[in-house]
Amino acid sequence: MLKSRLKTLFLAASVTLMAASLISFPQESFDASIRGLNMWWEIVFPSLLPFFIVSEMLIGFGVVRFIGVLLEPLMRPLFKVPGVGGFVWAMGMASGYPAGAKLTARLRQEKQLTKIEAERLVSFTNSSNPLFIFGAVSVGFFYNVQLGIILALAHYLGNISVGLIMRFYGKNEESQKETESKLSIRAAFAALHRTRIKDNRPIGKLLGDAVTSSIQTLLMIGGFIILFSVINKLLFHLHITAFLAKFIEIALGMLGMTEMLSMPFISGLFEITLGSQMTSQVQDATLMHQAIITSFILAFSGFSVQAQVASILAQTDIRFQPFFVARILHGFFAAFYAFILWKPVYVRFFEGGQPSNALPVMEYLSTEGGRLADAHNTLITVGPLITIVSLIMYVLILGNRILRKA
Repeated sequence: MLKSRLKTLFLAASVTLMAASLISFPQESFDASIRGLNMWWEIVFPSLLPFFIVSEMLIGFGVVRFIGVLLEPLMRPLFKVPGVGGFVWAMGMASGYPAGAKLTARLRQEKQLTKIEAERLVSFTNSSNPLFIFGAVSVGFFYNVQLGIILALAHYLGNISVGLIMRFYGKNEESQKETESKLSIRAAFAALHRTRIKDNRPIGKLLGDAVTSSIQTLLMIGGFIILFSVINKLLFHLHITAFLAKFIEIALGMLGMTEMLSMPFISGLFEITLGSQMTSQVQDATLMHQAIITSFILAFSGFSVQAQVASILAQTDIRFQPFFVARILHGFFAAFYAFILWKPVYVRFFEGGQPSNALPVMEYLSTEGGRLADAHNTLITVGPLITIVSLIMYVLILGNRILRKA
């Protein structure tokens, strides 16, 4: 009872403080909300919408079930999740957060995952996409495309490490016995056909549902991005960020890093884009230390993304706590990998800014990173147009359904 009352008091005080801060800093709040809106408008919406729509279509047509049967012999022994987890993992890496959480929740609603399997899966399939790592962070903030290779390797190796650890999660709560599965194309096609027959929606209805569901999710994501952009700015003006940074300075000093990285680190805990940008602007830090801090920020994914995931998971019985613990683990793993890979990868192959010909794959990765950066710049240009067209389409579909019901 006391715990519940204290929680009520804390929540009421927090919201009241935020309301008072909005009144005290109206211009700063407005600028922060515009910054969050631009990020959603130009990048997040147009980059995630196609993946969300296609994913919904693939689930409806049974393709995900087909992929799940094929990947069962791989995903089950490694991560103790069904084969459909391979699809979620791939789409999560390609499109970025919170796609992994949305697809996991969707598959849980379809009963293709148990509760424990869903909690395992969401813990390592929610990651940043290469377009953001290379385009926004490496080139946009650090002006160094080769740095993106270190950040990407640390990020995705950290994700795999989290998945391998989370396979032991919930062993005591599992009631189902594992059965050995073998690769079977015939069984995969049979599963695809059964799923398509079970979901007997016409193609037009399926496409309309995919568009409306995806845009509703993206509208929610946009609201969280704007909200946390404002919260981050208010915490800075209330000197709460500076207060928290004092504790981080002690830890950074023990690790031999400059104390100037403490403010970017705290900002990155709330919003990854601002934290990464501030980290790149710290003149006193070495590039390796900047890479380590940025790797942690990208892996932790920020309270903004975590709030988006919590909202998505709240539509199911999937618990948020395992996901939060996994983000902390991912942060430390990514920072560790950035540290141990720095000399053997970055210093050896990219010292001086040019990839070494000693290992062709490094030159290839550097070239592909540059292409991703160009794609990111193109997305910023055409992104608003894609957003406008998609929102008009959403309004037309929604209006048509309302008129039909009337």
